[in-house]
Amino acid sequence: MSLFPHVQFLVSAAQPTQFPADRGAEIAFAGRSNVGKSSAINAILQRHGLARVSRTPGRTRLVNFFDLGGERRIVDLPGYGYAAAPEVERRTWAPLIGALRERASLRGLVLIVDSRRGIRPEDDNLIEWARERGTGMRIHLLLSKSDKLTRSEASKALREAKSQLEGTATVQLFSTLDKTGIEEAQRVLKEWTQRKNPDDLVEIAGAD
Repeated sequence: MSLFPHVQFLVSAAQPTQFPADRGAEIAFAGRSNVGKSSAINAILQRHGLARVSRTPGRTRLVNFFDLGGERRIVDLPGYGYAAAPEVERRTWAPLIGALRERASLRGLVLIVDSRRGIRPEDDNLIEWARERGTGMRIHLLLSKSDKLTRSEASKALREAKSQLEGTATVQLFSTLDKTGIEEAQRVLKEWTQRKNPDDLVEIAGAD
């Protein structure tokens, strides 16, 4: 049985005034373009085709909200690190992302990073964006496409990411193809959207 049986698309916001009411709990999902963010969302929520999957980098260009039921939401952010979107469109992203960080309902950030490439400066920028929010904001890293690595390579990627983000974020391996880490990511999402105070969470992710 799905942990999120009442998932549905809510709204694609082109400006902050289109955001849902700022109540309940929401978790932002972000990552570089073509890192597998939409596939990760679909796998975690067990909804085929909920978030649009495309082979074209930069397809997600609005801030998309999905309702999990019970005033719980996930927020699918535009992919970064891809410059093909029109400049006028890219200029609208900064105020959108800035407004999102100020929402009281924002509980955490799930950042998807290609396990073969590791944490890049653009990823660090988003981690800093989340840290600047201050207390009550959690960060969880999904090292995606881990099925492309050997076991030793995957262990090394996990170890290096944990060392780099020690005290800042929890980390796990993740793959939509061989189902690695899907249940772990589901537990993180459920915990973060259920508890009133994210600082009270038990560290359930990132174990070796």
